[in-house]
Amino acid sequence: MTRNSPYDDPYDDGAEDTLLAASTPGDNSAPLSITEISQALKRTVEDRFGFVRLRGELSGVKRAASGHLYLALKDEKAVLDGVMWRSAVPRLAFQPEDGIEVVASGKLTTYPGRSKYQIVIERMEIAGEGALLALLEKTKARLEAEGLFDPARKRTLPFAPRTIGVVTSPTGAVIRDILHRLEDRFPTRVIVWPVVVQGEGAAKQVADAVRGFGALEPNGPVPRPDLLIVARGGGSIEDLWSFNEEIVVRAVAESPIPVISAVGHETDTTLCDYAADRRAPTPTAAAEIAVPVLRELSAFIDDLALRQKKCALRPVELGRERLAARADRLPKAEQLLQPQAQRLDELGERLRRGLVDRAAKGREKLADLRLSPAILRGNLRDARQRLSAARLVPALVTRPLAEKRERLAALERLRLQLDPKAPLQRGYALVCAEGHPVIASRDVAAAQASLTLEFADGTLQVVPGTAPRKSPKRAPRAPEGGQPKLL
Repeated sequence: MTRNSPYDDPYDDGAEDTLLAASTPGDNSAPLSITEISQALKRTVEDRFGFVRLRGELSGVKRAASGHLYLALKDEKAVLDGVMWRSAVPRLAFQPEDGIEVVASGKLTTYPGRSKYQIVIERMEIAGEGALLALLEKTKARLEAEGLFDPARKRTLPFAPRTIGVVTSPTGAVIRDILHRLEDRFPTRVIVWPVVVQGEGAAKQVADAVRGFGALEPNGPVPRPDLLIVARGGGSIEDLWSFNEEIVVRAVAESPIPVISAVGHETDTTLCDYAADRRAPTPTAAAEIAVPVLRELSAFIDDLALRQKKCALRPVELGRERLAARADRLPKAEQLLQPQAQRLDELGERLRRGLVDRAAKGREKLADLRLSPAILRGNLRDARQRLSAARLVPALVTRPLAEKRERLAALERLRLQLDPKAPLQRGYALVCAEGHPVIASRDVAAAQASLTLEFADGTLQVVPGTAPRKSPKRAPRAPEGGQPKLL
């Protein structure tokens, strides 16, 4: 090979190509290994670009099982791979997603395993408020598609909650405004779950507080609130971003306790407001929504009591009015009694005249009677004759006596037949235990005291349980006029 100029080919040293690599005399550049050149490139890139800030759109965001975050930053003409180690991921203030324009800070390095360079990201922020709003709209659309903002999921707030849980910063003016407003309107028990409302870890603390309130037992040592208020003061969209995080939105939407969202001022809107059961323009307004006004309730109750009293007295008043109207239409008592009074006067007059007439007629009849001793003696004589004519027959007296005597004799015969001691005259004995006759053999076994045998001529005491003496068998009596029957 002929060399025309020393600048034609820098790698042409004039030596002929050979099969084996050999060192050229005077050559001080030994061949490098791939690892050596890769390490040299790595040091060069890291020394030159030890800290850079890049602006680009996220693409291919992927979280590995190890916790590392892999992604790519791109613009209209170029793409740069990036990695964010697990130790730096928790410092992110937002959830990285494809399409978000960010500003990433870190250092450039190389990855020898694939012969490429990449950025190791230490910090990543959304590039401007426009990009932040775009991310907000994108997250809102995705969560709304899942139904987390559906109005049908909204629950009715309790009218007068006994316990209210507040998720907010314990040192800000928000909690003081809420407590002061509740004290003015309706004193209620308040449980505060202190959280950080801005910055790193704020979203997780708020979500954990909402879930923690929901996990309380209704009758536990810490009572479960009837209502939750998630509150924060006003600020920029960046300051309120923790309440736009998906973890907070899902915790509020899944809360078993009704939630009032009071984040920012009236013009501020977060995704937490859409997921809550009620949005309040300010924390003070949230306290006003949570409880009624005690004075208004007292006045309302008094008004109900008055209305109840009026309702109870109204029928009585109406009854009185109807009764008075009907009483006015009734005739007077004198008018009702006048015909009867007139009839009474007429009857009294007729009675007087009747008595006078009756007395006059009696006098006349008495005057017509001529009572003389001869008439009286004749009447007496006639009475004596009727009395002497009446004769009393003895049978009328003796017959009932005879009938009663026969009935008495029949009862006496019946008494003798039913007398329990009558058979004693025929050789029978009456067995008694404790003064009562013994009827069955089981009564003898159950008797604890001695038995009494009553005969016709006296009594005999017998102790239960002793074996009775067996009487000898008697020979059968021969029938009259013949020999005895053989057994």
